Amino acid sequence: MEITVGTFNLNNLFSRYNFRAEVEIVSEGGIEVDAEVRFTFVEPVGYVFRSYMGKLVKPKTPAERKLIADRVRAINVDVLAVQEVEDIGVLRQFALEDLSGMYPYQVLVEGNDQRLIDVGLLSRYPIGGVTSWRFAVHPDEPRDYIFSRDLLEVEILDPKRRNRLFTLFNTHLKSNYVRWGEDEASARGRILERRRRQAEMTTTIVAARTRPNSNYIITGDMNDDVNSESLAAFRQAGWSNGLTAPKETRPAKRESVAADNPTHTAWTHRYKVNRQPPRFDLYDQVWLSPSLAHKQVDAWIDRRKRHSGDGSDHDPAWVTVRL
Repeated sequence: MEITVGTFNLNNLFSRYNFRAEVEIVSEGGIEVDAEVRFTFVEPVGYVFRSYMGKLVKPKTPAERKLIADRVRAINVDVLAVQEVEDIGVLRQFALEDLSGMYPYQVLVEGNDQRLIDVGLLSRYPIGGVTSWRFAVHPDEPRDYIFSRDLLEVEILDPKRRNRLFTLFNTHLKSNYVRWGEDEASARGRILERRRRQAEMTTTIVAARTRPNSNYIITGDMNDDVNSESLAAFRQAGWSNGLTAPKETRPAKRESVAADNPTHTAWTHRYKVNRQPPRFDLYDQVWLSPSLAHKQVDAWIDRRKRHSGDGSDHDPAWVTVRL
């Protein structure tokens, strides 16, 4: 049988609902006006504002939800690892309503991210054991959970015999976000070091949970290119990059300056700063175990139509393996 396995950062797939209030404070002639907002709820239940760093977290608009749903339908993979989903309720709703039930199996475990984004899984194939590694610690950082979100381990089963076909490990490594006012150089060093430790811990866990001849896939948003120093542990583990020369569902959108166009197809993330040429990196990766690498028959990336992305600033990527 041939199975398609992919990854897609859904870019802040939050619930459609949040509490909001708009208060207009008018100041005229140097007179300051104080205002107070009071929320009153009839039923005696708890309510939580979805916020991060003092700001309300906004839901994805219906138009953006449709865009990412259309892309998921178009790639039509059997097993899809997803990132940046608020919770299991949102993932289930997305699978049922936006995707019309095309994925009967959904998995998500609450992770460590303060912005409320988690990693999850959508699958046509039955699910076996599920393990969260959100509480894992690195030996060089024993007092802090090493994963920014989680390392989610999921067994994919044969629908007839219910034996394990392969194990999928989905993660979302440390982002490149630098807080306002933070020194760029020191922040960059801190980010790379944390991502390096996350990659090391991932390889340690995978090695402990698998055998040399096991079928397994490591996938997700790694926030760095496959050849980066921070992901050296992945290459040293003997895993195979399944996206070395992927096909594209459509040609990449042309840049305004011809010299700025990507020279390869192995990218899922475009980043441009001011007037600098854009960077094209393979943030969204699919790594195969040595035994599974020999069974790969294809690799694809669904190319965006807009430079900013279609519902997400990441392009989904996937591989086909023959089991």
